[in-house]
Amino acid sequence: MSTTEKNIQLPEGRIETKTTRLNLGPIHPATHGVFENILEVDGERIVSTEQTVGYIHRAFEKIAERRPLYQITTLTDRLNYCSAPINNMGWHLTCEKLLGISTPKRVDYLRVIIMELARIGDHIICNSVIGVDTGAFTGFLYVMQYRELIYEIWEEVCGSRLTTNIGRIGGFERDFNDIAFQKLERFLKEFPAVLKEFENLFVRNRIFMERTIGTGPISAERALNYGFTGPNLRAAGVDYDVRVHTPYSSYQDFDFEIPTGTTGDSYDRFLVRNQEMWESISIIRQAYEKVQDIKGEEATVFHADVPEYYLPKKEDVYTKMEALIYHFKIIMGEIDIPPGELYNCVEGGNGELGFYLISDGGRAPYRLHFRRPCFIYYQAYEELIKGSMLSDAIVVLSSLNLIAGEMDA
Repeated sequence: MSTTEKNIQLPEGRIETKTTRLNLGPIHPATHGVFENILEVDGERIVSTEQTVGYIHRAFEKIAERRPLYQITTLTDRLNYCSAPINNMGWHLTCEKLLGISTPKRVDYLRVIIMELARIGDHIICNSVIGVDTGAFTGFLYVMQYRELIYEIWEEVCGSRLTTNIGRIGGFERDFNDIAFQKLERFLKEFPAVLKEFENLFVRNRIFMERTIGTGPISAERALNYGFTGPNLRAAGVDYDVRVHTPYSSYQDFDFEIPTGTTGDSYDRFLVRNQEMWESISIIRQAYEKVQDIKGEEATVFHADVPEYYLPKKEDVYTKMEALIYHFKIIMGEIDIPPGELYNCVEGGNGELGFYLISDGGRAPYRLHFRRPCFIYYQAYEELIKGSMLSDAIVVLSSLNLIAGEMDA
């Protein structure tokens, strides 16, 4: 902390001669990640702020330009690690668009299940942490056990929990087992009642409402000017959702609503994410029913027929020359990709997650850029908290759901 001499004209018309400079982060627990906010405050009123990113130094994009397509999935895990499977699926869909791969319907539906579980898990983190940051820890305890259940489902599918590396170009590494479906059925049966109880703790809670209503508002026009997408844009009243406006993975086969707010404040952001969890539950139910309706040979399909990018069965590698060749070429990264330039996006937990890919026909992307929604939200942080109280800065930070992994790619 340091004190600086500065004349400031305050709204009340009085002149102050001293302001205090505070470093909120990069290691403060309330910043939810490794990034820094340099706040200049008059008492507890925020006069100005400066945001700083760059403390992780991961260099995802440059590392990706040295790797074959199928080795980049693990890098996408580290963007928004609260909903890593959406990042994985978004990257696989981008690769499939470049390679001209069409996936079976069952693969699409299974991907939708995984992505919507990830969306719920992401929103559970965001909304329960808003509660913690406003002094209410109970809601966090109610819902976190079901985020653990989501992890268990992923663990049955791919063996991993947080950074999942789930799926492959063309589909999944393996089919869902019976235990995964049983855990999914349990989640669909039990979570709605818990989510309802979670809502009852917050939605009409007077203290929570006073801490969030009118805190960090943004208009639809300003949100669009900044490049907002996802729940933070929809909270401002704009019903843009990539799943509806540019459907992928057969999202056009599902019926769901796009929740929107009106004021774009922290309370609206909370409500939109809560309602999105209900919509995700509905989508998962529909997708699960569609998977069960698939009969015959298609009922066991979990990847497209793309031997150049999908590892063959181990027993085939030991007994068939063609499988051994494909296995060697994939593992050693010796498969050229077609030249092209494309942008592909999915509806991530925090908004439009995009991949801008340029290929010159080599074995790795010539250029690759990740559109990370949190990096864009963070640009607006000064405008959202200027003139607010110091305690409001934490609530706004929580409601934007800023994830450090998306800011320093």
